Amino acid sequence: MGCTSKKQQELDTPSRGTITVVSDESFRPLVEQLTGTYSGIYPNAKFNVVFKPEKEAITTMLRDSARLVFCTRPLSENEQAVLRGRKIIGKSERIATDGVALITGKANSDSLITMNELKGLFAGQLKNWEQLKGGNQNGPVTLVFDNGNGSNIDFVLRTFKVSSIEGLRIFTAKSNRDVIDYVSKNPRALGFIGVNWISDGDERLTAELSRDLRVLGVSDKANPVSVKDYYQPFQRSLGLQDYPLRRPLYIISREAHSGLGAGLINYLARDAGSLIVEKLGLWPTRPYNREVILQN
Repeated sequence: MGCTSKKQQELDTPSRGTITVVSDESFRPLVEQLTGTYSGIYPNAKFNVVFKPEKEAITTMLRDSARLVFCTRPLSENEQAVLRGRKIIGKSERIATDGVALITGKANSDSLITMNELKGLFAGQLKNWEQLKGGNQNGPVTLVFDNGNGSNIDFVLRTFKVSSIEGLRIFTAKSNRDVIDYVSKNPRALGFIGVNWISDGDERLTAELSRDLRVLGVSDKANPVSVKDYYQPFQRSLGLQDYPLRRPLYIISREAHSGLGAGLINYLARDAGSLIVEKLGLWPTRPYNREVILQN
């Protein structure tokens, strides 16, 4: 796409055209709502949305099989070099603060966990529920993720500096939705999912979650003294940087001209698209500016 012809550019503008967008499956609710809303505003704008694990999603964009990628990190130096080799200057825009939410079944009375306890689980030092404070479950903890190459497990492993998962009791489902289903049926499971899967009050899934599952509060203190030391992965805690397992969300473009990809990025970064980010429970990097006029 670095050598887009003039005719192609005329057919591909910020409000019209057809492009492929790729994203980690963790952000499916957000990406589907954003692209769907934008196409509703501009009927000639078509998005082919593909969901893949984050590493594969970025590779897909680098190979020119997608114009945009939603991911949790900027491109590495080697990845930027791939674009430069094709005379493309990749554009990276941080659009929100996201988080990885921890969920357990309602049968588990423990709704609080510390970063030290999580570190112990991923170091293999803690293995059973009875080794964690406050729970009523016994037996081994099963750590449940959507995909072995997805953004959720990659973020958690990087956070706790885990170089090998050999010996850890990790189960990978096919999607964040499958993680939710698995955890709801297995009381010894501890699930890891993207925040936007559980924060849209208009979605039936959010109601199902509140009925069948618990969203854990997480503390970065070694010895929390009260529940006030724990934070759940909801908007205010993400925005105030209180929730420990928060992460940035980027949209990266390989577009060499101001086309449909640029239109979607502008909608996200400088227009009402940030309202959708808010609706899905994330903290937008640039909140939508609301004007209130008071009259006497």
